[in-house]
Amino acid sequence: MPRLKGLATLLALLCLTSLAARPAAAQSVLRDAETEALLNDMAGPLFKAAGLSPANAKVVLIQDGSINAFVAGGQIVYVHSGLIDAADNANEVQGVIAHEIGHIVGGHAVFQNDGGYTNVSILSLLLGVAAMAAGSPEAGTGILMAGQRAAIGKYLAFSRIQESSADAAGTKFLNTAGISGKGMLSFFDKLTAQMHRYGYYTTDPEVDPFAQTHPMSPDRVETLKHDLQSSPNWSKPLDLGLEVRFKRVQAKLRGYVNEPEVTLRIYPKTDNSVPAHYARAYAYHKSGYPDQAAAETAALVKSAPEDPYFLELEGQILLESGKPAEALAPLREATARSNNQPLIATTFGHALIATEDKANLDEAERILRQAVARDDENPFAWFNLGTVYERKGDEPRTALATAERASLMGDARTALVSARAAMAGLPQGSSDWIRAQDIQMVSQTAVDEDKRKGRGRN
Repeated sequence: MPRLKGLATLLALLCLTSLAARPAAAQSVLRDAETEALLNDMAGPLFKAAGLSPANAKVVLIQDGSINAFVAGGQIVYVHSGLIDAADNANEVQGVIAHEIGHIVGGHAVFQNDGGYTNVSILSLLLGVAAMAAGSPEAGTGILMAGQRAAIGKYLAFSRIQESSADAAGTKFLNTAGISGKGMLSFFDKLTAQMHRYGYYTTDPEVDPFAQTHPMSPDRVETLKHDLQSSPNWSKPLDLGLEVRFKRVQAKLRGYVNEPEVTLRIYPKTDNSVPAHYARAYAYHKSGYPDQAAAETAALVKSAPEDPYFLELEGQILLESGKPAEALAPLREATARSNNQPLIATTFGHALIATEDKANLDEAERILRQAVARDDENPFAWFNLGTVYERKGDEPRTALATAERASLMGDARTALVSARAAMAGLPQGSSDWIRAQDIQMVSQTAVDEDKRKGRGRN
């Protein structure tokens, strides 16, 4: 029993190590047209200041209540919903984004170039397994603990260098972009206070300060102050347009993510501001009160009848309340006023299909084809386009849409089978046939790789 228990603990450690190497794997990406537009406008000047093209770099919102942001290779900054919730203003989020862009430019991909942490950890793990297998579980445990201490120390030393480098780069990007660094400092102050509150820091001389999870935030803040405060941008007023948009996005995000009672406590019925109506609309819709949700949305539309995001919400609530025909008018207008924004257009296309009126299929096909042409990484859009083709009896293009969706979802086998079916029915050499061939080739490679790994495990 003791040996089995030790083995179970070891396996648990292995599982934790493998999960840590994929920071975004178990988290959900939140996609919303208004939020993505705001984040792009907030981050665009910072990407340019860093020498990156905003067309090739982006900020992705992750549904996670913790206050965090990270990079994981490529030119993408991942921001947790908890960070948006905790921020007082858009400028604070810009400070965090600037810091994370510093990691991108510095090549600090999380868990990939980690100063040897993974290698040391795996080595100690293998030594511990050998000791346990030889009948000495105590020795094995000792090796594991010693190895973990060495690994953590090495990783934290490397992490401190990365964090200081990202701070300096982020400061430079803010200054170059003409953005005040007050938000960066105020947010770091907030994190420092939180860490003190939860016991991350201690004055105990017996505790090694280098063994703490993050670099010393107070020291980091002091280091940043001179460069940020000496910048001519330090006293520059905040961008009021961004700040107003941020409060809207923050409110709708809270309404979507939080429990309804929490949202209603933050935004009571006596609050008649736009953010409050936004948050309550989502809270009521989420908790199954369509009439109250519709009333809150009506107040938003009344305040700004041409706002595409308010119209989108009005149509979404009608659609998800079982009234697709009534949802068409606001969603059609929202799509037009947003210049056919792909996420909004996808909802409109879905509503056209949901009416189950064949007369709406041609418009749905046109709208959805435009949506995937502008954003081909939207599985829901491909699903709806496939539904349109299926109802029209176009089997080859139904298969192609299925292949596109399966490829995005990481289902290589379904993508492979569907791509082959599409190629069999499409005119050879046509653009759709070539696209199906591309998916087939990529999916075949993925399937072959899965088989190879499977044989290796056996």
